[in-house]
Amino acid sequence: MSPINRLIRQVLKEDEAFNDVTTGAVKRAGEDVAGVFIAKKPGVICGLSVAHRVFKIVDKACVFRPLLKDGAKVKKGRLIAEVKGPLRAVLAAERTALNFLGRLSGIATLTRRFVKRIRGTKAMIYDTRKTTPGLRDLEKYAVLCGGGKNHRMSLRDMALFKDNHLKLIDNLKKTVSRLKKENPGLVVEIECENMLQVRQAVEAGADIVMLDNMGIATMKRAIRLVRGFRKKSKNDLPHIEVSGGVNLGSVREFAKLGVDRISTGSITHSAPALDISMELQ
Repeated sequence: MSPINRLIRQVLKEDEAFNDVTTGAVKRAGEDVAGVFIAKKPGVICGLSVAHRVFKIVDKACVFRPLLKDGAKVKKGRLIAEVKGPLRAVLAAERTALNFLGRLSGIATLTRRFVKRIRGTKAMIYDTRKTTPGLRDLEKYAVLCGGGKNHRMSLRDMALFKDNHLKLIDNLKKTVSRLKKENPGLVVEIECENMLQVRQAVEAGADIVMLDNMGIATMKRAIRLVRGFRKKSKNDLPHIEVSGGVNLGSVREFAKLGVDRISTGSITHSAPALDISMELQ
């Protein structure tokens, strides 16, 4: 069984979808019905394939037909998908399908807003590991649908030395050198909060220097330092990433500094669900 199908079954079990006492009391519960999914607010749609799986797991007789593709921009009132099947199955699957659609579409919508704010710059919007437990793959997929990029998926994908790691390291350059030797091709990122840490990260051979919660003035000095190193070494590394204090109001100011990456956990952990409803025909 695929991880997504396993997750869907777990959520359906949580909702007791196969023991719907309300729909069971309706005499026409076994009859076929048709329903439509409607966007109640404008946004970016994501999660249609997941909704499809939900209905098929509840009852293989259900037919779910998307009217759009994930990543499509919709206006209020736009039809998103259609579903046909036994009334009992359609109503049992409805809330689970809507929960996935609303959550993932909300992330895609907020991500698209961030991406639009930095249009015309070279920066890219990246997510973080601040995701809902068990939903990381789906939520990071939603970020992609919104036009963003995925940071590391898990702790094994790349090395990211944060403040708590740095407190325990005596010699950063030796640590990074040993790590890269033991793991060829591994990307190493180092979080920096001041100019001293930026210099140490560059000298240690970081592939990405993260400027974390820095003031604009300090950030500009750090960017000049990294650019100077890149010019001297005739290399495009390390890339410059900004994190901390990133919101819709500040993101363009950061992007205009000429950084390569801007990461924010808000596009996953703080994205409001897109309002979507299902209505029987």
